[in-house]
Amino acid sequence: MTALNRFTVTLRDPKASIEDKRLALRFVVHIIGDLHQPLHAGGGDDRGGNEFKVTWFGKASNLHSVWDSGMVEQRSLSYSEYAGWLSRSITPEQTIAWTDPTPSVWIRESIALRKTIYPTDTNLSWDYAYQHRGELDDRLKRAGVRIAAYLNQIFDPAGNSPASSRRK
Repeated sequence: MTALNRFTVTLRDPKASIEDKRLALRFVVHIIGDLHQPLHAGGGDDRGGNEFKVTWFGKASNLHSVWDSGMVEQRSLSYSEYAGWLSRSITPEQTIAWTDPTPSVWIRESIALRKTIYPTDTNLSWDYAYQHRGELDDRLKRAGVRIAAYLNQIFDPAGNSPASSRRK
């Protein structure tokens, strides 16, 4: 949260250099995405699932890696194909509902989900992927909408963005 706030200040600072703003923009997008990954939402003593060892389709891994990339790559789509599919599946109602640019909301959602994703059997494959596919897709879609909402708030604080006009 501290880093997100600091980079937001840089983006809003008319005196910040273009290089500093580029870096800040990259980190804002990255941090918002991370806040939607349930294992980035604190808690526990396993370093966000990094020390929770699993096998993923027979290969040694950890739960954090499964959620960061394993379940995405398991889809066998390019990132652009997957992003396009996710984007097309977001309804206008979801866009409006998810437009809240408040990080504490996103974190609470991730914490609630984090409590449900630790498996009892650490040999993970199709069953685990299928069980959590909807949750993964939901978090990715929400992250995309919220990155846009947050950036709209930064760059148009008067609220003249398309999403804010739909809420009025």
